[in-house]
Amino acid sequence: MRCVVVTGAESGIGAACAAAFGGCGDRVAVLYFNDAQAAQASVAAVEQAGGQGIAVQCNVGDEASVAAAFDTVERQWGPASVLVNSAGLNMTGVKVRDMPLAQWQRLLDTDLTGAFLTSRRFLTSRAADVPASIVHISSIHAYAVRAGGADYCAAKGGLSNLVETLAIEEAANGVRVNAVEPGMILTPMNARAESDAAYRKTLTDNIPMGRAGDATEVAALVRWLSSSEASYITGARIAIDGGLSLMQALGA
Repeated sequence: MRCVVVTGAESGIGAACAAAFGGCGDRVAVLYFNDAQAAQASVAAVEQAGGQGIAVQCNVGDEASVAAAFDTVERQWGPASVLVNSAGLNMTGVKVRDMPLAQWQRLLDTDLTGAFLTSRRFLTSRAADVPASIVHISSIHAYAVRAGGADYCAAKGGLSNLVETLAIEEAANGVRVNAVEPGMILTPMNARAESDAAYRKTLTDNIPMGRAGDATEVAALVRWLSSSEASYITGARIAIDGGLSLMQALGA
């Protein structure tokens, strides 16, 4: 029975990942930012799937908060062998010329520095003789940039390099590090697309598979990357987007 830490696990992809690991019978720490009720719902989903769950508050962009969260998990279950970093903020459509520094810093603190802090804490406490996996939830916008997304795209681009560097550094230590790069996934981060079918169609018309993805599809990939079946995969960046990222140069 593994100990799995999932950040941003109170909703969306993080919640789906937590439930997926519950289905493996794992012990899953549901790290959440501020919605304790949603986090408890994720814990219930983990337990309903067959695992054990606890909810732990964590601001991934704050070093002390990350340390305290991992301390809590380790007191209950010992060191984790799987880390899924799903905590993140989305782009807001603000252009660079209009973007306050506070907005830029807030997004990088969560989407990039948070990945650094949680990875570092995970690595320094894991059991050296147990194979380990880190999976970061990135985005196709790490390379397929959008106007109004400089903060988000920069953070995800930086995350790509963090993933690849960690993969090289930790391979000899039995730690695999990979990134999953979703395209359009129906989660609360895409609330309008979830609730407005007409608006959603204007977006899915650009996707070769003709539909948005579901968080459970991303979670299945994350679960597989963290399994022994993916034991020779590290430093990979895997798009899960229905072919959307292949469309970026059409019409030029």
